[in-house]
Amino acid sequence: MQGLPKNITGLALILALLLIACSSGSSEPGEGVDVRMARATWDTGWFQAEVFKALLEELGYEVREPVETLENLPVYFFIAQGDLDFWANGWFPLHDRYLRYNKVKENVVPVGYQVKTGALQGYMVDKATAEELGITNLSDLRNPEIAAVFDHDGDGKADLIGCDVGWGCEIVIEHQLDAFLLRNTVNHVQGTYSDLMEETLARYESGEPVLFYTWTPNWTVARMAIGEDVVWLSVPFSTQPDQEFSDTAVNSISGCLETPCDMGFESSDIRVAANATFLKENPAAATLFKKVEIPLKDIAAQNVLLAAGENSDEDIRRHALEWIEINREQVDTWLVAARSAVQ
Repeated sequence: MQGLPKNITGLALILALLLIACSSGSSEPGEGVDVRMARATWDTGWFQAEVFKALLEELGYEVREPVETLENLPVYFFIAQGDLDFWANGWFPLHDRYLRYNKVKENVVPVGYQVKTGALQGYMVDKATAEELGITNLSDLRNPEIAAVFDHDGDGKADLIGCDVGWGCEIVIEHQLDAFLLRNTVNHVQGTYSDLMEETLARYESGEPVLFYTWTPNWTVARMAIGEDVVWLSVPFSTQPDQEFSDTAVNSISGCLETPCDMGFESSDIRVAANATFLKENPAAATLFKKVEIPLKDIAAQNVLLAAGENSDEDIRRHALEWIEINREQVDTWLVAARSAVQ
């Protein structure tokens, strides 16, 4: 050993430590894993989906861009059979019906609580008309004279802007129009919800009465403020399709004209729904799905930007990345937990 540099041992130790660092702990848990996510047909849910996509990418996953929007029922079947891995837009209990299919149950799992119970659904009218005519309940529209006030196509019936086919909420509306004996005075107007609501907003701004279904978070109630511009209508009693029963009355809802206020829909949790095998094989992703929470007010604020024209894929991606950086301290705790799940 004579003639070798005196610091050879130290150099060898440094090299060994560098090799160890490079070979262990430096890779992200999702490296080498392709993830396929679905995109909802309602654009007010795209922001949350983009947040999940960006966070999965921070964990090393390669997340494929959704090629198109998909209706609810196909999404759950595609996730169940492994053609898709997850989506961020599960609404429960509204989407419980999809989990009952034999090919879906046990293969699709709701995970986490992106929004816990705060997602409301129901029927709204403009406040001025409600006060002028004494409207507090959807059943008031059985009166043909009241219903005709909301007629926009000249057939004498109220035009209720409702749900897109395939969302699930349209099934509830159709059921309730029958249950509340409203078929003779109310039409359920369906199409592309965002387009229909832009027309509704234009009517409201021109001083016309408006009647519509909506949910929170949603840009509609950001541009027509609850309790100031529009109010919730109660329904006569709690009823759901297929003999399902749930008590949809709540003691107090801001902007509702009856107390208690029966919304007609249960308060929903917005949750990730994912393939069971994917969750088992990817504990980092499963942990992330369990941890992420996005405040309703933040979703509503993004939805306002969306409605104001910041609606391109690039805009929505930017909104998500900005939200992540604003909330970086909290986000990093989720990422640490996700990484720890594979150790």
